[in-house]
Amino acid sequence: MSNEQPGLELDSVTKHFGGLHAVEDVNLRLNLGERRGILGPNGAGKTTLFHLITGVLPLTSGRIRLFGQDVSGWPTHKRVALGMARTFQITSLFPKLTVLENVLLAVQGLRKMKMVMLKPLHKYKDVYEKAEKLLSDVNFWHLRDQEVRNLSHGEQRQLEIVLALASDPKVLLLDEPSAGLATGESHEMADFLKSLDPEIAILLIEHDLDVIFEVVSHISVLHYGEVLAEGPSDDIRNDPRVQEIYLGKAE
Repeated sequence: MSNEQPGLELDSVTKHFGGLHAVEDVNLRLNLGERRGILGPNGAGKTTLFHLITGVLPLTSGRIRLFGQDVSGWPTHKRVALGMARTFQITSLFPKLTVLENVLLAVQGLRKMKMVMLKPLHKYKDVYEKAEKLLSDVNFWHLRDQEVRNLSHGEQRQLEIVLALASDPKVLLLDEPSAGLATGESHEMADFLKSLDPEIAILLIEHDLDVIFEVVSHISVLHYGEVLAEGPSDDIRNDPRVQEIYLGKAE
């Protein structure tokens, strides 16, 4: 449950590419510990919105605040340092390395330390302990010695989220974590997301309606870059406009 303290606030966020209005006047508030979803078809502006929130793209107009600080002009790494993390639709794992090695590299990449190439990563105690905790917290420790290429697609998608957690984010942006998953794997992903630290605020882009309705409490629906509807998940599920445009007309 959210504690009513804003982690992320969007104030009239807008992005134009010439004459294309990719994101138009989007307002959104994500409280600490809240699970909020963004729903919409391809081309609705969801990923562009994530690019704006994370600093990959500059705003045309509007304002973005992270934990009360105006980060509208900040580069991505400064937003990450403040407590934001993101996953992407495209898998970015090292398939020939083990699960543990992938997590060790993610943790090490955040540390200001000089690595001795001949010294095994597990010799760096604090890095190893952090990796062990990340994997144990999500019940992945038993998979630590598996090469990533031998994991199921669903397990690989979950591992990407573990890597995003390496920076101890308070706000986590997930870009279609169930993309390409079979039905059973989607259910597992929903269970995985619900098992994450309840104090982490999650903003979730998702096409799988079962996943988004099961995980989030509040949904914003984007339509051609604008917010068509927003509200509690049950209200969005029953909104006639949403049913017609995105979910198919009710039977």
